[in-house]
Amino acid sequence: MPLPRVAIVGRPNVGKSSIMNMLARQRVSIVDDLPGVTRDRVTNVVTLPSPDGERPDKPVELTDTGGYGVYTAEGQRHDEVGNDLGRLTPEIEKQIAEAVADADLVLFVVDCQAGPTPQDEEIAKMLRERRMGSRPLPDREGSQAPIRVVANKCDGEGWEAHGLEFAALGFGEPMMVSAKNNYQRRMFSDALYDLLPEPSPEDERVARADLRVAIVGKRNAGKSTLLNKLAGEERVIVSEIPGTTRDAVDIRFDYDGKSVVAIDTAGLRKKKSFQGRVEWFALDRTQRAILRADVVLFMIDATEPVSQVDEQIAMLAQKAYKPCVLVINKWDLVDGQKGRDGRPITPQLFDRYLREELKGLRDAPIAIMAAKDGLNIKQTMDLAFELFEQASTRVSTGELNRLIRGILETRGPTNKLGTQVKVYFVAQVATNPPTIALVVNRPELFTPNYERFLLNRLHEALPFEEVPIKLIVRPRKSRDDRSHDTRDEEVQMIDFAAASPEEAEAEVRLALEADPEQEDILAAMPDDPEAYFDDEDDRR
Repeated sequence: MPLPRVAIVGRPNVGKSSIMNMLARQRVSIVDDLPGVTRDRVTNVVTLPSPDGERPDKPVELTDTGGYGVYTAEGQRHDEVGNDLGRLTPEIEKQIAEAVADADLVLFVVDCQAGPTPQDEEIAKMLRERRMGSRPLPDREGSQAPIRVVANKCDGEGWEAHGLEFAALGFGEPMMVSAKNNYQRRMFSDALYDLLPEPSPEDERVARADLRVAIVGKRNAGKSTLLNKLAGEERVIVSEIPGTTRDAVDIRFDYDGKSVVAIDTAGLRKKKSFQGRVEWFALDRTQRAILRADVVLFMIDATEPVSQVDEQIAMLAQKAYKPCVLVINKWDLVDGQKGRDGRPITPQLFDRYLREELKGLRDAPIAIMAAKDGLNIKQTMDLAFELFEQASTRVSTGELNRLIRGILETRGPTNKLGTQVKVYFVAQVATNPPTIALVVNRPELFTPNYERFLLNRLHEALPFEEVPIKLIVRPRKSRDDRSHDTRDEEVQMIDFAAASPEEAEAEVRLALEADPEQEDILAAMPDDPEAYFDDEDDRR
């Protein structure tokens, strides 16, 4: 059962996206004074707190829509290569109409300071008739959703009388709020809470999501086409005009009984080619989408050579330590065709090509796809779930101890003077990404080359074959937070079978807590030291 849905509609520049961001408490929709910035339905699940603290909080799905009536800024009807952006009008209006038709509550946002306009009155008329698009609406069962007017930009008590003028639109007394300075924000949230149905036990599971996938890639790689196939409907606009998608668009759907969130992102290009600040905002949303995703689906156009933009996107996923599937889209257009060297293009040939061009993702699996025809979409999603399972795996401390000991005995890091490393503690301190911490005497011996060697051996031996591993190498700290010189001590490793959980946890905390960059790792560590010793052998 889907969550209660709230659609936010209105003319351009009345603050729809600002209200969306205010309720979500984060920058979900791009906010800009240019008309037509929002094109797709931008959704986000937010939790409305109980007004009295006694009733349960309500998770709801908010949907921001494009400003009805104006879809291009003055003088910007055409993009830099001459495409007529006005061609997107029917699709944008269809997205607005779908949002209204699917909603349990419609928020009609108006500008309190501008007062009622003819365009507001026209939108009100269409809302009463449920005629928001240039195409017919799909049939919907049940009664129509209630409509409430939201008088935004009500920056203080002096503006409330102006906001009441919108009662003439016929939807009752307007709700006053200012998304800019949060005036009446709590009263607005409480009013929304009372307008929506009581939550069900299933709502919590749907809101949580079992998997989040970010769909990224350069322009026209087929991201929106894939998302629509996953959603089972035309959820985002698909157009041959490059750069149609601007926001990061979340779509929720069920997959084999599991709740999945797919995040469609803007197609990226070289920064020197950006046309205005909106593209910078879109890049920011893409980076945020990667950070909050569990798995990244990196769409690559099989008909185009790997570009600098592809390399930059790969770097974003690599730096975020996100499991990544290299999705070769539009395979139906190149299968069996001859490449530049005259040989037929095969999956094996393309695999070698990508490994050479995208070295930072050499462990990422590859999926062949034709999103338009639905080819291999299910197999790709199954692969995404497998990667998430890998990244969520925790390896016992005892197993890591034995593995690291064997690797160091075979080939340990040394310097020109023959100094050998001494490892005091090894443990997996986090999942998603799998994070392995080593407490050693000489961290400088772990050069980038040796860390790559060590990571390769860990990938081979641990259940993290296709997902990134984050390696943390830190010096041992004494109890008074001073460096502990162990160069004259006998080469040793802690016997984890003999060490108590408290002693083992203390070692890694002393090593990591002095480094402010590792606060996220410390926060992810369980409070109970026993959690690190998940094998019976480790607790002896």
